[in-house]
Amino acid sequence: MKKATRFQDYNGERFQKDLIAGLVVGIVAIPLAMAFAIASGVRPEYGIYTTIIAGILVSLFGGSRFQIAGPTGAFVPILLGVVMQYGYENLIIAGFMAGIILVTVGLLRLGKFIKFIPKPVTIGFTAGIAIIIFSGQIANFLGLHNIEKHEAFHLNMWEIITNLSAVNIYSILIAIICLVIVLIAPKFIPKVPGALLGILFSTLIAVLFFQDKVATIGSTYGPIPNELPTFQWPELTIDTIVMLLPAALVIAMLGGIESLLSAMVADSMTKTKHNSNKELVGQGIANMTTSLFGGIPATGAIARTATNIRNGGTSPISGVVHGLVVLIVLLVLAPYASHIPLASMAPVLMVVAFNMSERKEFAHIFKTKTADSAVLAITFLLTVFFDLTTGVGVGLLFAIIMFVKRMSQSLHVSKTNHDDEKSQLQMYTLEGSLFFGSAERLEEATDSIIQSNADVVILKMEQVSFIDTSGENLLSNVHQRLNEDNRALLITGLDAQPKEMFLKTGLYDRIGRQHFFSQAGKALDYAQSFVHTKRKRKANQPAFSS
Repeated sequence: MKKATRFQDYNGERFQKDLIAGLVVGIVAIPLAMAFAIASGVRPEYGIYTTIIAGILVSLFGGSRFQIAGPTGAFVPILLGVVMQYGYENLIIAGFMAGIILVTVGLLRLGKFIKFIPKPVTIGFTAGIAIIIFSGQIANFLGLHNIEKHEAFHLNMWEIITNLSAVNIYSILIAIICLVIVLIAPKFIPKVPGALLGILFSTLIAVLFFQDKVATIGSTYGPIPNELPTFQWPELTIDTIVMLLPAALVIAMLGGIESLLSAMVADSMTKTKHNSNKELVGQGIANMTTSLFGGIPATGAIARTATNIRNGGTSPISGVVHGLVVLIVLLVLAPYASHIPLASMAPVLMVVAFNMSERKEFAHIFKTKTADSAVLAITFLLTVFFDLTTGVGVGLLFAIIMFVKRMSQSLHVSKTNHDDEKSQLQMYTLEGSLFFGSAERLEEATDSIIQSNADVVILKMEQVSFIDTSGENLLSNVHQRLNEDNRALLITGLDAQPKEMFLKTGLYDRIGRQHFFSQAGKALDYAQSFVHTKRKRKANQPAFSS
């Protein structure tokens, strides 16, 4: 896989492809930008601002030449929670802080560690987010308005159930029309985004036949201004930073994961390779800047990035064009967007939620009925019924505990039979990792080794690839106890990492460099010589009698 060079061999033909791809992705992004903003509890134009600014900056400063950034569904439950708890102004500050965190992580070259989040955790919270987005649009689909919004999933569901008598048949009809078009348009008109067609046709029908009978963006949020956002510096205080730090960390974590996943999808589609740390820096710069102009947090959008590639995007120019297209639409056509019914936006987000649900991966992991299934279920349920922070935090903790348990069970200590008439030589084979998780099992084995009467103990460690200070300490105790009884500890086949640990702690020298061997045969020769010498010394000792 070759590393993506941003403008290598760039020419007019590639520029033309970037213009077309950018135009298509820009058109796709407009309805999604407004829909995600509304679902996040903020005005629709904030989503447009985010698409313009983040889309351009991520393309210019990110680590993938195909990445398209903007508001995404993954952020919806987090941003809505922050808005409900702290307000829109503090959401802006949290987004700015998240940008600083992402830039820091990228500059410290920690991007690769984000990829180490277990797949069951990623699938679990992604599916949970999909459920929250889908359920959050039921009210708009049914035309239920002026109902109270809650942070808890079950409370929102109960609110909908108790208000079912107030459904708006016109809203349901508009939503169904939009949904049908979104689903069937790709089969007949694959070149035109189904979401755009669905919103256009359903809005036209609402304007012509159901004027003032369905809630629209304009009736709910007022007209969308066709002007650029103004610069505003966030009011940062120590108290505000401390209060919003947990939210900022979650936004940064999710933004980092989503952007790198999107970049990896682009890599697989184009046989190139992105720069993870540079991508995080670009995402951070974009989120900091977007916040200064009233936008909401953004990240790499997998579907829009894939659309960019499928339509011929070849460089960051397509991402810049996508942002400029949205900017032109904002300046020229913004007043017309006020006529879009909220019922038209609902099915678009529902389809997005369905597509991002990872339902096949979810079912595959769940069917294994392993510890991964439990991690998946815990992360999913906690994300839905509590929040993403709890879901990911507990899911990661449970995954770590399960990993440590599996690793501890992988340690095996077996006694190797060796013909020695007086059992003065014993050999043991160690397999697995010697770390804090396997300390109990190793301690049981070392007690048996120490209590033996062997003059020489040989530990075969060819199958030990990792040892931490807990494992090193136990082996140090074995050596000390044997040494006190004038017995020898020999070690064979020491791997690179355990040897480095022994050198750092000084155990290598305490055991004695002459007691380490590359092969068991050489250790046996040394052991027999040691036993023979010890016997000879014992035989030459004078006998004392009373």
